[in-house]
Amino acid sequence: MQFRHEVKHEISSLDMYILRQRLKAVMTPDSHARDGQYEICSLYFDNPEDKALRQKLDGVSIREKYRIRLYNNDPSVIHLERKIRHGGLGCKESAPLTPGQALAIVNGDSRWMAASTDQVILGFYTRIRNEGLAAKVIVSYTRQPFVFGPGNVRVTLDYNIRTGLRCTDFLNPDCTTVPVPGSPCILEVKWDHFLPDVIRDIVQLKYRHSTAFSKYAACRMYD
Repeated sequence: MQFRHEVKHEISSLDMYILRQRLKAVMTPDSHARDGQYEICSLYFDNPEDKALRQKLDGVSIREKYRIRLYNNDPSVIHLERKIRHGGLGCKESAPLTPGQALAIVNGDSRWMAASTDQVILGFYTRIRNEGLAAKVIVSYTRQPFVFGPGNVRVTLDYNIRTGLRCTDFLNPDCTTVPVPGSPCILEVKWDHFLPDVIRDIVQLKYRHSTAFSKYAACRMYD
């Protein structure tokens, strides 16, 4: 597993506008973005005791969570992701899913996973069987991503965070989502072994500090 440094900042709409101009001058838009951005929709999972949610709210240093994610509402590319957090470091492992497999998971059918050879899928299956992981909430938002070669830096601006409330029908385009009240814009910076000074200087904003903001936790507050 490759852990990377991860830092988040809650920022205002004005902050985001300023940062967008700075980042465009130095960094390169992510090649997967359309017109510089894309839509992300994720379905998060938790156990009956809301372990992942409670660990996040309690500030537990080492934790993990599972989600299914697709981009721009395109079901041709769906990933099951395992996100691991260890203090200020993060790691993500993923496995591709077919629409049929994703739908089976949403409907609570995990039997097919037992025959998989993918370690992410098998780990998810074990958590479902042993801890009762189940779909909890849809989280969607708009992301504007930038990349920078030295340090393998990735900077993202996330906004328009929305929640599916009690809807977990992940592949249903008619599933209603609503804005999370008072949700900020989120600046996230990720890098490998070093963060170049030019990027460090660009993302500095007066009176802004790193935060433990979680889109999952914010969306779960209204389910």
